[in-house]
Amino acid sequence: MSVAENIARVRERIQVASSQAGRDANEITLMGVSKTVPAEDIREAYQAGLRHFGENRVQEFAEKVDGLRDLGGAHWHMIGHLQTNKAARAAELFHAVDSVDSLKVAEKLNEAAGKAGKKLALLIEVNVGGEAAKSGVAPGSPELARLLSAAPQLEHLHVCGLMTVPPFMEDPQAARPYFRRLRELRDQLAVRELPSVRMEVLSMGMSHDFEVAILEGSTCVRVGTAIFGERSPRA
Repeated sequence: MSVAENIARVRERIQVASSQAGRDANEITLMGVSKTVPAEDIREAYQAGLRHFGENRVQEFAEKVDGLRDLGGAHWHMIGHLQTNKAARAAELFHAVDSVDSLKVAEKLNEAAGKAGKKLALLIEVNVGGEAAKSGVAPGSPELARLLSAAPQLEHLHVCGLMTVPPFMEDPQAARPYFRRLRELRDQLAVRELPSVRMEVLSMGMSHDFEVAILEGSTCVRVGTAIFGERSPRA
């Protein structure tokens, strides 16, 4: 199937899951995970109506961004782990960084965004499964508290919500407690009415489990394989 046909099928799945959850499908952002995807496939997805794209590596996106600058209204998200030495370049290239997991990285992004004269959207990545191999702050950790407390001073950043990558489960339903935990954390933080923090975005759910994530409150699903097909081993 073509990229456009795959997008249509994914949107149908989003519609079904939204109906089951009693939600409006228009409340849910479909992000195409375009890591390792050539510019022509991204362009096809854009022509099919996709506007949000997630990249995992700063350098990889830097190498193909020149061929995508004419895609008006496209929003580029950094969704992979971001090291401090790549923060300045990420702030230049992306509209949003959805994988911030330390105050140090946030401070670097804030400084770079200020120099670039832009306001950078930010999601805090939460490691809900406590997996040592994955990045993200732990729920209730001191680092999460530091990030939230510092947000009012990071004037070139806009903290929009939370993101997670739960442990992989063959049965998508098995991931449900992790999605629920992120939603509950978001709800706890939202009532605190922190300055410069708006907990509106819950980025959770990928190709194999996004319907379950929608049932648990996801507002953004990150879909790669179901749109662009299987990736190279590098992905």
